[in-house]
Amino acid sequence: MEVINAIGRRKAAVARVFVSEGTGKILINKRDLENYFPSSILQFIVKQPLNKLDVAGKYDIRVNLSGGGYKGQSEAARLAIARALVKINPEDKPALRSEGFMTRDPRVVERKKPGQPKARKRFQFSKR
Repeated sequence: MEVINAIGRRKAAVARVFVSEGTGKILINKRDLENYFPSSILQFIVKQPLNKLDVAGKYDIRVNLSGGGYKGQSEAARLAIARALVKINPEDKPALRSEGFMTRDPRVVERKKPGQPKARKRFQFSKR
């Protein structure tokens, strides 16, 4: 099997994923998954599509992550891995879609408007 690549985004994070047949090793920015995401919850988020399809030990995954925070990065990696698995086997798409792994979360930070301290917060209004 050749290397399959896919891209995933979440908030400001971008994940480029390269999947090849192997033993289940996940490298993120040339570091081990457990090293890059010490939190077990974030490790679980990244592995969710693999665990759903029971292929955790079948593929080696290389991820290039940039931008965003650790939560956004982990969810971007999850989307990219799910898209790569669908490229490998299109029959898996309904199972991944039912769990919500195929949907790009469109929520991003709202921009700050001029003349106010934050996006929605206003300075105190004084009538007199």
